[in-house]
Formats: sequence, C-alpha cells, structure tokens
Amino acid sequence: MKCIRLFSQSLLVAAAVTAFGITGCKKDDDKPVQRNITETVVADPQLTLLEAAVVKAGLANTLATTANLTVFAPDDAAFKMVDLNGDGTPDLDTEAKINALSGEGVALLKAVLQYHVLGMKVMAADVPAGPNAPITTLSGQQAFATRNTAGVFINGVKVKKADIGATNGVIHIVEKVLMPPAGNIVQTAAANPNFTFLVAAVQRAGSDIVNALTAAGPLTVFAPTNQAFINAGFANIAAIQAADPAALKPILLNHVVAARVFSSDLSEGAQPATAGGGKLTITLSGGAKVKGNGNTTASNIVATNIVTTNGVIHVVDQVLLP
Repeated sequence: MKCIRLFSQSLLVAAAVTAFGITGCKKDDDKPVQRNITETVVADPQLTLLEAAVVKAGLANTLATTANLTVFAPDDAAFKMVDLNGDGTPDLDTEAKINALSGEGVALLKAVLQYHVLGMKVMAADVPAGPNAPITTLSGQQAFATRNTAGVFINGVKVKKADIGATNGVIHIVEKVLMPPAGNIVQTAAANPNFTFLVAAVQRAGSDIVNALTAAGPLTVFAPTNQAFINAGFANIAAIQAADPAALKPILLNHVVAARVFSSDLSEGAQPATAGGGKLTITLSGGAKVKGNGNTTASNIVATNIVTTNGVIHVVDQVLLP
C-alpha cells in the first residue's frame, strides 16, 4: 500500500487539512487519488502563481470545500502578462510580488480570483454556443461564455485546456487573467493613463457622447491610444479641447458598435455598423486589425477584451475615421 499525504510543502496544506483532516492512499495499480480544486492547483506546475494568489487572497479553503464549482484558471504565463495600472510593468509575475500585496491589493486580488469562479459545474461541452451567454461569477459580476468551432471562450479569452476534473468541480485553464469590470466604458477609460486624449475628446464632444457611452449597452468601443490621437494631428490635450465638438462627435461615434463584440467574435472581412452610421472593416490576417472608411491603412488592435459594465473595449493604434 502506497500512501500519499496531500498538500505537502504548501501553505494550502493548512487550509485543506483543517477542513478535512485527511490523507489519501491508493494501490500502485489503482487510478490516481482524486483531488479537490485546491489540491489540483497545487499539483499543477503551470499554476504556481495561481496557487500563490489563492493563498494570499484567502480562498484556498473555499476552493477545497465548496461543491460544484467551475474555475477558469489562468496559468503562469497568463499571470506574467497582468499589468494592473497600465504602466507597462507586470504586477503579478512572481510569487514574491503576489505575497507582497496588502490591503487594497489583496482585496483586488480576491475580487479578480472570484471573477474566475462559477458556483456551478460547467463542462466545456455544456458552455452555450452563444455568442456570449452571460454567467454570474462568485464575485457577483457577469462574465460571458461562448463555445464555437474555434473552442471555448470566456470574455473572449480562450480556454487552453478544458475539463480538468476535481472532486468538487472542474477546472478550465485560460490564457489570460480575467479582469472584472471596474465601471462603465467612460469610467474605465478615465482610469487608464493610455486614454487621456480619448477621455478629453469624449468630454469635448459633449453630453450626447458621454450619455451614449455610459448607457446600458451593450457596446463595443475601439479605443485609440494617446499616441493614436497625436498621430491623427492632436498634438496635446489642449488641441483636443480646442477642437470643434461637431467635428469630434462623428469621429468618436465611428469607434462604437452597438453590440458586445469580444475578440473571439471577430471574423475576417466583417463590417460591423458603427453608432455613427458608418461601417468598420475587420481583418485577421497577420493579427487583428480594424479600418475606418476614411483611413488609408488599417489600425492594429493592440489589446482586447477590456470588460466594462456596459460592454467591452479594444485598444487600437489609429483613430478610425468615418
């Protein structure tokens, strides 16, 4: 008889053993001992940063003892891409950085992790064909799931490996960390230092634009970076504040689509209608791009799937002209 003591050499031992007080044993020729979700995370060498985050956020016991959960689990590569404040520096790429979090940082980490968990067991085959079926997460906020010929997606983020079984649910490994919505489109843009020119343009264009972008939606906004506005001839925010609001309004509306369109919904040659009455053209060859009718070249979509309470934002490197 070969015995395996679970949760060795991990802070997760304390949470799970306190809850269960058990060890698992198996015969050499039996199937491997089944693990709960917390144990499964610990045992996976691709999930070391998730393990550290779960411990730091105080969720180890929840994921060990709660029945019928679904966890969309970001792997280590996903954590290494997280830039919480938009300064270009990863914030959760090492266990040391995660362990150093305190106060508001821990609260944010907990909210982010809860946004990856559903209070029901959902296998990949049971994800609705969608597109973008709303599902309520453990944080109480909605995420959006889709299953299509390209795979399974949550908020446009692809599931890399599905249906990892656990005694209390299932794990799907995803390629990016899902960030819960922090506000509507305007609020989200205002909190991002890369969108100061865009926010200034929205404010200059007037209350009609502000109201349109804070409405219930759903909306999709292709949001130009500050450099995109500079390249379009607005040298600084003062130049935007001096611009004719009537000229800004149709330009801004040309960046808005009256639907929730994640990156997983984009297709080659699609021409979504804009809120300004025009059309954009989507191309995927060589990377996702979007072109306005008035542009000579297509804009790169440089970041995708920023979820807001009323839609989604994709970042573009050109102003899209009607």
